[in-house]
Amino acid sequence: MSSRAPSLNDWQKLYESARDFKQIKPWTWMSDADLFGVQNPQNGDIGYCCIMGQLGEVFALAVYLGSEGLKGYLRIQSGEIGEGDPDAMHVQECLMASFEDRGALAKEDLQTIKKLGLKFRGRNAWPRFRSYRPGYVPWFLTKDEAGFLTIALQQAIDVALRFKKDRDLLTPKKEGPVMMVRVPKSRDADGDWKDVWMVPPAPEKAHLTVGATDEIRLRRLKKEISSREGIWEIDTFYFPGAVQEGARPFFPRTLVVLDHSSGMALHNWLAPPWESLSEFQESLLDFVQKIGILPERILVSKHDNLKMLEPIASTLKIDLNMVEILEAVEEFREEMYTHFLGAPAGPFA
Repeated sequence: MSSRAPSLNDWQKLYESARDFKQIKPWTWMSDADLFGVQNPQNGDIGYCCIMGQLGEVFALAVYLGSEGLKGYLRIQSGEIGEGDPDAMHVQECLMASFEDRGALAKEDLQTIKKLGLKFRGRNAWPRFRSYRPGYVPWFLTKDEAGFLTIALQQAIDVALRFKKDRDLLTPKKEGPVMMVRVPKSRDADGDWKDVWMVPPAPEKAHLTVGATDEIRLRRLKKEISSREGIWEIDTFYFPGAVQEGARPFFPRTLVVLDHSSGMALHNWLAPPWESLSEFQESLLDFVQKIGILPERILVSKHDNLKMLEPIASTLKIDLNMVEILEAVEEFREEMYTHFLGAPAGPFA
């Protein structure tokens, strides 16, 4: 996807579409569970659209991108990721058009509005457009993102107005995991569109393995370290403080190792969000080699971490258990977030 900035004409079309969307107030008859898809005419990808505002708190159209975006939406919708959970932002891969108070806009938003000669007044009246990606600060749209969000807003208006007359519009006629998707009849977004029922593709699953070099290292550590002591809680999550290296700030991922009994932090390590989990495996092995001690047992609460640690625990003969809550990690993380989020959050909170 191009990283070029939208032109003034792109912004004009987007703000006009947002204005038309807000004018019909679709959240007065639709909920965030009334999901439908819109196909991107440029690349065929599906954006899954969710209209928010029924509760009178957030007024927006969120477009969850592809199967990974849909997976994040479903985790939130099912309650797996609860309201106020610090992981909520980091499972979202979407484009969002929301309607905010003026104070929620950044100077770049206000400059664009001024250039377009637009005027807004009152609460929840100011359009704001953002791109959400796991591990990154919500950010300004690229040209391609602005174009697709414009199309999604236009198609959301079409779907919402028809849904108002026919509440069964988004209900599948046959049983099965299918969803209504608005599909263009040509690559011309201004042409005709049609409703197509599709089965959303399953998200691609990451393959978490330890490479050949790691296997050699693991066997060596098994021979060198005989001391075993205590129970460790191991977790990975996004660090609450953003880092700016390049155009878009990101939240580093952190690996933490805590003593289950005392809650003491034994090890922590930061990496950019694009690093693979093998980097976390290497950091953990570095720590084990440094202290010369293995735990008797490791506790984790996430499936990905279980997969990451299975080859290590299996070779080193460490009991590895999945639990619902890591008590020491929860307390550690709460203290960390309280410390970092006590400062002003800025325009992207």
